Amino acid sequence: MGKDKALISAIGAVSSNGAIGLNGWLPWDIPEELAYFESTVSGAALVIGRLTYESMDVVPADSFVVTRQSDLAMRPGCTRVATVEEGLRRALATGKPVFVIGGASLYAAAWPYCDRFYLTRIEQSYVGDSFFPAEIRLDDWEIVDESIRRLHERGSGREVVCRFIQYAQANPRPLPDTVCI
Repeated sequence: MGKDKALISAIGAVSSNGAIGLNGWLPWDIPEELAYFESTVSGAALVIGRLTYESMDVVPADSFVVTRQSDLAMRPGCTRVATVEEGLRRALATGKPVFVIGGASLYAAAWPYCDRFYLTRIEQSYVGDSFFPAEIRLDDWEIVDESIRRLHERGSGREVVCRFIQYAQANPRPLPDTVCI
């Protein structure tokens, strides 16, 4: 990877049984984990799937929502895009750091292009209706940073172990030269 190449990162949290969402939101209530997410993506251009976008109360400017719904209402500063590749290209064009923030189908589509993945592994099972894509294998990715914290989960009142891991992919796929719209 050339030193001038802009990085494409993904960020997410997954429980020990693979759950990433429940009823349009997170299956857990861990304020410190959510604060980590918010501080990590602060100031970045975001590539977001439609369901994730619809679940968010606040969506920052320079957010690119991947959807085929031409009538989806866009909030100020948000742009509808037809493909993950278009979203990534437009996000890169902002000059800001780029983060793919979910959901599951967007992670699966963007995965080959990502240089980094910021993953919080929550060492607890949760009921979910959205799960991290099984086809995404981290075995070939290098762990470049990891920390472990015990955090309070408000729903259960218990502490849970959260592993904050940053992975790097050695050879991400380059985005295609042209995007068909």
